[in-house]
Amino acid sequence: MTMDKQGVYFPNLNGIRFIAAFLVIIHHTEQFKSILYFDNYWGKVPFVDIIGKLGVVLFFVLSGFLITYLLLAEEYMFGKISVAKFYIRRMLRIWPLYFLIVILAFFVFPHINLFVLPGHSKDVIYSNLYIKLFLYAIFLPNLVLSFLGVVPYASHTWSIGTEEQFYFIWPVILNYFKKYRIWLMISIISFYVSFSYFLTTHHADIIPFKNIIQAFLVTFNIDCMAIGGIFSILLFENSKILGLLRNNTLFYVVIVITIFLLAKGVYISIFHYEFYSILFGILILNFASNARNKISIENDVFNYLGRISYGLYMYHPIVIVIALFICKSVNFVSNWIIYPVIVSLTVFFSSVSYRYYESFFLRYKSKFSNVISGNRG
Repeated sequence: MTMDKQGVYFPNLNGIRFIAAFLVIIHHTEQFKSILYFDNYWGKVPFVDIIGKLGVVLFFVLSGFLITYLLLAEEYMFGKISVAKFYIRRMLRIWPLYFLIVILAFFVFPHINLFVLPGHSKDVIYSNLYIKLFLYAIFLPNLVLSFLGVVPYASHTWSIGTEEQFYFIWPVILNYFKKYRIWLMISIISFYVSFSYFLTTHHADIIPFKNIIQAFLVTFNIDCMAIGGIFSILLFENSKILGLLRNNTLFYVVIVITIFLLAKGVYISIFHYEFYSILFGILILNFASNARNKISIENDVFNYLGRISYGLYMYHPIVIVIALFICKSVNFVSNWIIYPVIVSLTVFFSSVSYRYYESFFLRYKSKFSNVISGNRG
């Protein structure tokens, strides 16, 4: 990890971004194969079933870690956090591609036969159209998914809504709480877990709009982001606990445990996402700041794939359908063909988007950045 008055850079984080995106791609590939009547592992292999949301959770923990550190660095270097500049930076990074995907999902793909999925015709997508568009416009796609159904090629943006909701409150929280920030994070996690569990009981029936609140909390994983924030604060404050957390033996053991649990598709009752978030947080901390770590994914390939990972995440459902159509047309439906085609095309689309569309907006980010992140967050 390097930090100076110009910027902050953590090694390996771009590689982690790509891994997170790739887990989601595997999950959705098997889902789309099931929808389009290909041989598939959807609902048959626990690994496939859990890695989609856990890939997103890995994104959340990474966001909590990096965003918290950058905000703390800005406060340390300049005496305060500029909330307005933070919002503008996030808008420039997130909004252009988000709204492009929403427009395509509602107004282009329903009119192209290739992209019309079984059970999701134009009539289905356009039911409650104005409510759906309004919720997408104010970054509540998670509520569309919960109450109004799937919008093909846009429903996966529920996690982008979650990220935007997190970005909206996080700099304000850090600005308001100058001390005891670790305890603040612990309080957020405890309240989230406790209240989410309470909503599942009959005692919560008296709460107005209980179903809406419950559906929102299922996807608003601020607890996972707060776990990333805890690791970030420990690193920023050079806590004594780092000696334990950046122990190579612990790091290697956590790698093995994480891979084993994911491969087996192990679900942890009640604290599933929190448990995995802690494992992810330990891995992120060590990959980012443990100089004695002998395992590295810091190279040009992973750095580039991490840089375009937002595009990989946003475009992959579109590409999956195109790739499956191509493979079926030429009668090559083996996973040894399907997956390379999907990954190659997703990288291609994301690269073109990053260079010729997203970069147009990203070039303005530096004007609103007191602290530059070399991790392209």
